[in-house]
Amino acid sequence: MSLASLPLFVRLGGRPVILLGEGEPAEAKRRLLDRAGALVVGEEAQAALAIVAIEEEDEAQAAIARLKARGVLVNAVDRPAACDFTLPAIVERGPVIVAVGTGGVSAGLAAALRQRLEALLPAGLGALAEGLYAARAGLRARFPDGAERRRAIGAALSPGGPLDPLKAEGDVAAWLAGADRPAARFEAFVLTSTDPDDLTLRQARALAAADRVYHRADVPGAILDRARADAVRIASDTAPADPGEGQVVDLAMAIPA
Repeated sequence: MSLASLPLFVRLGGRPVILLGEGEPAEAKRRLLDRAGALVVGEEAQAALAIVAIEEEDEAQAAIARLKARGVLVNAVDRPAACDFTLPAIVERGPVIVAVGTGGVSAGLAAALRQRLEALLPAGLGALAEGLYAARAGLRARFPDGAERRRAIGAALSPGGPLDPLKAEGDVAAWLAGADRPAARFEAFVLTSTDPDDLTLRQARALAAADRVYHRADVPGAILDRARADAVRIASDTAPADPGEGQVVDLAMAIPA
């Protein structure tokens, strides 16, 4: 399953961004750019990004064409087909930023999801992120192996774990002082559906945490995509005899009746 867009977080502090248009749509984009520290400039300026918030169609399309001819990436308000990039709905908790995008198809849906996330994510989430950042040296010292370090952090941040981010009350220093080496874990699943939305919560969590995923040839790519991007995928006719260290998942499809 291909991504319609690749989400990116771009640092705009002090960088020029072209903004064209007047009225509330343009002002809303200006406020967002100001929050990001961007330098808002006109069309003749040199910039890598531009936002076109012009209401009149012919004028907007002409501006979009001129900018794209210069190699500028364009966000065209209310014209998703003309957008090179889109601006998501944002939930911010200090350094933690959660972005919800629909590729410009439905700003209303993105806003509704943002509101749900606002209620879900605690105010202390940013402090937890800063605590983990401050503990980087200590984490490396306690868990020199990168994969082991990632597994230890993942276990601590798991639901009900000592640093559960939906509670955001965890003491990173106290956890690190008593953190043990994460145990190896192997889980095998026989899937009854090719739809990734039919994965159980346990299956989805196992895939999200796996270092290696063994799978039969008929396991759909859409399901394998639910694993971490850096998890190793290994096509295998059978489950591994020796899964080895780390978190390992084996996937097979149920034989059709």
